[in-house]
Amino acid sequence: QVQPVESGGGLVQAGGSLRLSCAGSGRTLSMYSMGWFRQAPGKEREFVAAIRRTGGNTYYADSVKGRFTISRDDAYDTVFLQMNNLKPEDTAVYYCAAKSMYYNGALDFANPYDSWGPGTQVTVSS
Repeated sequence: QVQPVESGGGLVQAGGSLRLSCAGSGRTLSMYSMGWFRQAPGKEREFVAAIRRTGGNTYYADSVKGRFTISRDDAYDTVFLQMNNLKPEDTAVYYCAAKSMYYNGALDFANPYDSWGPGTQVTVSS
């Protein structure tokens, strides 16, 4: 089972950008569809973006469409979340999650994912 590990979080002003990275520990991420989720204080974990291993289709929450981009670099075995035009409401802990490439169902909710990273904090100041 792969163990995702996130990095790249931090403090940024509204309108700024951050790029989160997710690397795999134990097994290569190339065998998995990957998702990004976030959880703000007092709120439930919510879907942000996902990329399917087979076909490479990407999916986004309406709240981040046009601002965030999910991608993967198999050469470096890393999945990225490029976040542009950040808003204070994007402040949350961001989690990377992995799901077997053989899964063909929906990726925009937390339940299917098998492995989760510990999270990285993103704080957007106004």
